[in-house]
Amino acid sequence: MNEEIKDIRTATITEKGQICIPNTARNLAGFREGTKISVVVYSDRVELRPLKKENMNEALLCMLASESALAKNWLSKEDEEAWKDL
Repeated sequence: MNEEIKDIRTATITEKGQICIPNTARNLAGFREGTKISVVVYSDRVELRPLKKENMNEALLCMLASESALAKNWLSKEDEEAWKDL
């Protein structure tokens, strides 16, 4: 990894496993509200990458389309409660 480091910030993981990406990092990465990202896990690091349509294959585009269609039926307070400890 001989890449130039642009910025270093810290974030805290919440009880639900959530983090807030610092504003500087969001701006440098070009992340905006609603940006879909992929989370890539390596043995020594985790990368957050923006999903860009020009870099996606047909199967991934289909998966993302299904995700928003299915979310209408699957996202509820009851589901969140049932899955919160997993």
